[in-house]
Amino acid sequence: MKIIIIIILLLSVVVAVAQAYISKNMADTEQHIYQVLKVYDKFEVRHYDSALFSSVKLEKKAYEKNSSEGFRILAGYIFGDNASKQKIAMTTPVAMELGDTTKMRFMVPKAYKMENLPSPTSGNILFEKQPERTVAAIRFDGWANDEKIEKYKLILIDELAKAKISHTNAFTFLGYNPPFEVVNRRNEVVVELIDYK
Repeated sequence: MKIIIIIILLLSVVVAVAQAYISKNMADTEQHIYQVLKVYDKFEVRHYDSALFSSVKLEKKAYEKNSSEGFRILAGYIFGDNASKQKIAMTTPVAMELGDTTKMRFMVPKAYKMENLPSPTSGNILFEKQPERTVAAIRFDGWANDEKIEKYKLILIDELAKAKISHTNAFTFLGYNPPFEVVNRRNEVVVELIDYK
């Protein structure tokens, strides 16, 4: 019995150390910076500067059916599957449009401009400049799935209606953590606002 307790304690220490290491690496990952304009009860309003993104359009509409495929294509590009065999740093969050068109996006690190990005070997990858924008964001923890994303999207719609804030009805899911990070997971649903004052 003592051996089992010792093994469990050792495994707990290993998991804690691994999570601390992962969390530090995530803190060092370049993020799409935003300014919080106002905090409401269940959501906040943010202003994002313009940014360059690599993106891939996906066939299916559900998050769970698309996330692995989209991530594989975009991660392949930044891990060296490009004309220059060049590695590009990962950024956060990973964005996925929700709706009739499904698209996954990785922000391009600020060190790159459109003209100095290596050409993708996959014809599915496109680059797009997203203009500055104001969004409402609602956050949830744990592992994301279609049901949770829909739940928080509906909460956000309801809260925006209560606050009389107009939006585009084009929602995006933001995921901040790699798949191997099991604690302190951060997920968000965001929507661009119309004429927010």
